[in-house]
Amino acid sequence: VRLQVQNVEKPLYRGTFHCFQTIIKQESAFGLYKGIGSPMMGLTFINALVFGVQGNTLRALGKDTPLNQFLAGSAAGAIQCIICCPMELAKTRMQLQGTGEYKLKMKNYKNSLDCLIKIYRKEGLRGVNRGMVSTFIRETPSFGFYFLTYDCMTRYLGCEAEDSYVIPKLLFSGGMSGIVSWLSTYPVDVIKSRLQADGVGGVTQYNGILDCVRKSYHEEGWRVFTRGLTSTLLRAFPVNAATFATVTVFLMYMRSEDSLRECEPGPVIQQPSSL
Repeated sequence: VRLQVQNVEKPLYRGTFHCFQTIIKQESAFGLYKGIGSPMMGLTFINALVFGVQGNTLRALGKDTPLNQFLAGSAAGAIQCIICCPMELAKTRMQLQGTGEYKLKMKNYKNSLDCLIKIYRKEGLRGVNRGMVSTFIRETPSFGFYFLTYDCMTRYLGCEAEDSYVIPKLLFSGGMSGIVSWLSTYPVDVIKSRLQADGVGGVTQYNGILDCVRKSYHEEGWRVFTRGLTSTLLRAFPVNAATFATVTVFLMYMRSEDSLRECEPGPVIQQPSSL
């Protein structure tokens, strides 16, 4: 977020690792965890919603084809935006608060919940849902590629329940799914971050998505749409590896073979010789 929204004329960070070092130096290690309350509140509900919607949509579509995997994932991505957008708004505002300060001189928000409450009081529902359209544009195809990649990877690697290497294979498949997912829509994420950060400090720069795209490109060129990509991909692999492997292994061990055949849960690999 810091790399995505920093001022190009007076950049604070030269890159991912410089940003990491600078935050620790200026704000201590706790600076790396600013805004953590928002994801902790929202990610449980988001993952439950995503895997639930994806599995039910796939069953409703009937056949387990690559196209249906993409459509089911896209449906899940679209629906979870109602939680994701306000969560990321609070996270972005908290992460930008007190940039470069070891001890905050002026604290606008006490925590993520306080942040959303204050935004709501000042701007109403529209303010809390700032960046909703860009979030929708990002999440819908992103989750489609997310589940499609996982399905293709697990099939290709031949993930079988009795395979002694099934866990590493699931971790690798999940990690690659996360990377493909982010690469597919990353430029939109840059725009979303800029829109949600807009207005911090009382200055509003953008009138909407297209205005943000035009001004960002005009001022910084095409490279602006890859800002922060390295740190995002470094995070994406372990996070999504853990998420997919956990869900798959949990379902594999908690359900009997009969219930697996009847329910055909979304994240479990859908093929005759599958988990």
